[in-house]
Amino acid sequence: MSHLFTPLTLREVTFAHRAWMSPMMQFAASSEGPDEGAPTDWHLQHLGSRAVAGAALVMVEATAVDPIGRSSIYDVGLWNDAQATAFRRITDFITAQGSVPGIQLVHAGRKGSTGRPWAEPGPTWPTVGPSAIPFGRLPSPAELTIDEIGAIVEAFAASARRAAAAGFRVLELHGAHGYLIHQFLSPHSNTRTDRYGGSWENRLRFALEVVTAVRRSWPDELPLFFRVSATDWLGGDTEDDRPGWTVDDTVELAVRLKALGVDLVDVSSGGSAPDAKISVGPGYQVPFAARVRKEAEIPTTAVGMITEADQAEDIIAGEQADAVFLARVLLRNPAWIRQAADQLGATLHYPPQYVRAFS
Repeated sequence: MSHLFTPLTLREVTFAHRAWMSPMMQFAASSEGPDEGAPTDWHLQHLGSRAVAGAALVMVEATAVDPIGRSSIYDVGLWNDAQATAFRRITDFITAQGSVPGIQLVHAGRKGSTGRPWAEPGPTWPTVGPSAIPFGRLPSPAELTIDEIGAIVEAFAASARRAAAAGFRVLELHGAHGYLIHQFLSPHSNTRTDRYGGSWENRLRFALEVVTAVRRSWPDELPLFFRVSATDWLGGDTEDDRPGWTVDDTVELAVRLKALGVDLVDVSSGGSAPDAKISVGPGYQVPFAARVRKEAEIPTTAVGMITEADQAEDIIAGEQADAVFLARVLLRNPAWIRQAADQLGATLHYPPQYVRAFS
């Protein structure tokens, strides 16, 4: 029997199996007017088609908790109720396919105010961060005040409430890839001298305040995930030579997250420095997920260049992670999960409209 295609239960949510669709930014939201930040037909087909194709969890892309927390004007958001209403048809469709709808919340911080990767930059705005340190050649952000930090914590909590109202069953906080939560965690981007910077404990404070506020706002019966960059991949060989976040830091953070009610740590890496030297290869982040799972005793997901059915099966069978998030492979081949199930001898539910193709 396949290990990849066995159920997993977190709190009161049961996932049919452990092959999940990773959040991937689409830069396709409404960009102006009363629908600004709302998902569009593109999101319905992008997410809905992967639910039809068998993903047990379909995770919506990084969704901004306030307008300046977007990376571009084409990002989806949950800073108002109209956006939550617009998501409802998507969560209803995903649920109807037997999949679990999830959403990832983010504030881009100093990595905001950019454009679509394939187009010229659009409208820009002043960005914010823990410190006035730019990311690469992006403009320098304004250092957040204590009051502004508190307002962002509340924005995360308010967005979590809207996510529940919109029908999502899983919530993930994006604490990775150099976005605002990660910016506070890493000494590479946080040089504050107040209670939100300096010591390791102080650099954790913002992340833990966000988790605490969100866990209070998110229903007790629903799981809360946290995506983390296990390492900044900074070994003192970058231009500015500032230290970064490490795997040891991640393990200790995971222990704290578990105590605050986080149910799973989604383990990625990188994003703090454009010149970091990252050792990319098949499954290159899996060892990080395995270490966090073992040492922090918390469920994890593995993500990053997981492209073969046997590879995903071995990760779960070897207890390196509890599930795998699949990203670009599902863009190249939306049917990957169904094909992996066939290869591993598992049977997935088919929509009744498609049953005759397999009988």
